[in-house]
Amino acid sequence: MKIYPYKRLNRPVALRVTSVSIKLPDGTRDQLETTAYSTQQQTVALGVAGHDDWVSASVGLSATLPPGANDPDAAWSDLRVLAVLTDGETNIRTSTALGRDTEDGRDWSGFLEVLRDDHVGRASLAVHVVATVDGVRGRAVAETDQSWVVDTVSDEPVRGLQLDVQKASFRKSSREWLRAYADAPWIVDTSARLPTVFVNTDVEGVMDLLDSGGSGVDGKVRDLLVAQMATDAWTAVFHGALGDLEVEPGGGPVFPTDWQGEVLREMLPDVIPGVHVEEALREVHRRRTGDSGWVELQTRVHYAAVRRADAARALAYAIRSLEQMNRGSET
Repeated sequence: MKIYPYKRLNRPVALRVTSVSIKLPDGTRDQLETTAYSTQQQTVALGVAGHDDWVSASVGLSATLPPGANDPDAAWSDLRVLAVLTDGETNIRTSTALGRDTEDGRDWSGFLEVLRDDHVGRASLAVHVVATVDGVRGRAVAETDQSWVVDTVSDEPVRGLQLDVQKASFRKSSREWLRAYADAPWIVDTSARLPTVFVNTDVEGVMDLLDSGGSGVDGKVRDLLVAQMATDAWTAVFHGALGDLEVEPGGGPVFPTDWQGEVLREMLPDVIPGVHVEEALREVHRRRTGDSGWVELQTRVHYAAVRRADAARALAYAIRSLEQMNRGSET
């Protein structure tokens, strides 16, 4: 939690997406259905339109300021509300000013233009309220507590971690680095735009098992295998996210704005339970860069990954299926 040397609003800004349209190369606009964005997931999926050649998107926004923003005796003046889209992958930040809906109301609205050439995947959308406080202009007095995700590729507005799963012959792969892992059934690559799980087709039977759609023992073993892959993936992306942390001048870590930030916010409550995620991030960063505590933390990291992969359920189903099969063979 940050400490500010001036008065601020003590509650976050509420942000909603109200509409989405895309501009096509011929200059026409396609108004997207409400399925293009999800308030529950706080995600916009611009790939839902089915157009591969859209030029830009216009996202309608509505922001409600916390109570007290317009008080006559407030410690600030000259309120401004800014919507900011940040892309950690392309290092581009776009901002637009929202307008007040009514003269004395707390609702502000406007449109944010998203240029497709500026983004390759997911960007983070937040609202910041700035004002003049104690004679200093541009001081932040409130913001959203959780950013929206604007996904320029996905056709489904889902906030959770997305993994790219690819099949490859590790021995014969054109990716030379994969050949070093020829005896591994799968490898997780966290250096790509999206974390990628490469499945080794050289391992006999692995693809048949993963592609099986049955509900019998094979299906339970498949689910168990997928849970193990997911556990490895969650563990890898957590460490990958920590490896790319930016640090403020004071030494504190900053939450990433793309999938790394989503992974950390998802897993940190299980890694450092009982504290706010920002404090948890500082504690993990301290242990990782300090002299002690990092090795001991790996048990919590593995536990968080196992929970996200739902490995306990997959294991229980597999064991139950094997027990039923054994009872059947005995009779």
